[in-house]
Amino acid sequence: MSVSLKDVQAARQRTREFIYCSPAPHSAALSAMTGQQVFLKLDNLQRTGAFKERGALNKILMLSDDERRRGVIAASAGNHAQAVAFHATQRGIRARIVMPLMTPLVKVSSTEGFGAEVVLHGANYDEACAEALLQGEADGMTFLHPFDDADVIAGQGTIGLELLEQVPDLEAVVVPIGGGGLISGVACAIKESNPKIRVVGVQTEKLPSMLRATEAGKTVTIPAEATIADGIAVRRAGELTLPLVQRYVDEIVTVDEEEIAKAILVLLEREKTLAEGAGAVALASLLQHKTSLDGQRTAVLVCGGNIDVSLLAKIIERGLVKDGRHTRLRIHLTDRPGSLHQLTKIIADARANIVQTGYDRAHYGVNLGDTVIDFTLETRGYEHSREISDVLTAAGYRHERIE
Repeated sequence: MSVSLKDVQAARQRTREFIYCSPAPHSAALSAMTGQQVFLKLDNLQRTGAFKERGALNKILMLSDDERRRGVIAASAGNHAQAVAFHATQRGIRARIVMPLMTPLVKVSSTEGFGAEVVLHGANYDEACAEALLQGEADGMTFLHPFDDADVIAGQGTIGLELLEQVPDLEAVVVPIGGGGLISGVACAIKESNPKIRVVGVQTEKLPSMLRATEAGKTVTIPAEATIADGIAVRRAGELTLPLVQRYVDEIVTVDEEEIAKAILVLLEREKTLAEGAGAVALASLLQHKTSLDGQRTAVLVCGGNIDVSLLAKIIERGLVKDGRHTRLRIHLTDRPGSLHQLTKIIADARANIVQTGYDRAHYGVNLGDTVIDFTLETRGYEHSREISDVLTAAGYRHERIE
């Protein structure tokens, strides 16, 4: 194996002065929702908002004087970029980061804010990585791989050592997987310390590169796909990480985009913590009962919180609709003075809040002298929406729900 428990322990000693030991509180709410005893490992609270600091710093601290002088270069969709930018700049090391063209603005701005030079190139991580390798070779810079590097893997594994101390009688750990650097390090630390603890990996259905690699027994490149879990959008698992996953990981499951979005919203509303798509996939797998775990004391990694605000707004709005807390009704009524007042009074008496309206007198089969109004209502859920519908029907209003 490329990484051992001793390597992870050495990484912890090397980095502990500079890395925040993130909390792992028990969540009563999520435990009730999932059927597990859930402990959230909140590495979204790191200085740069994600776990990537651990591996990047461990690698940077092991650079030679000549490598430091020549500077470092990395490719990343965001979190590794910020980690390298912050810890390299803090030590006076020049850092250049190549990021895919569609990287969320918040991650680009943060990376530049931490002092790195940012180059936008390519449609995905793989194209950005190829460009970073070319530029690094041309300019004599040291390439810092985001996951397929033994020192990076050992650094990420420090999360596992912290969990063993923070969660007494730990029985399972659920970890997001992109290229495999995080789960490889964590699984090595966990399994070499206590082989009875189960390690479950979670990928997005859009890009299950590690799952496909374990099925094939070798790394394979899968087609590119867009996903809200951009932090784990990796088309090919690592050559170093695959053997570690094969040895230490008990199970790999996948979650879809809607399930990830729901987990983001649950974390925000129930736990008051912000997770990006990649940071929420582990919880998503438990909420959807995708794993074979059954009631265990389970650590769930919330490994990143760098989400684009506009995407978050869409997730919140969509989540409210799916939960029935936002509903849209198309209501027919007579186009005469007082009709709207009478209708809105009925809605108000039903304790619904009108958040948006739209009139139409020419479409939807509207009779002359009538109108149609689309109402977006804020409700308490599906049952409340049905009550409102029943009230409108009893009052003689023709209406329908708009999906």
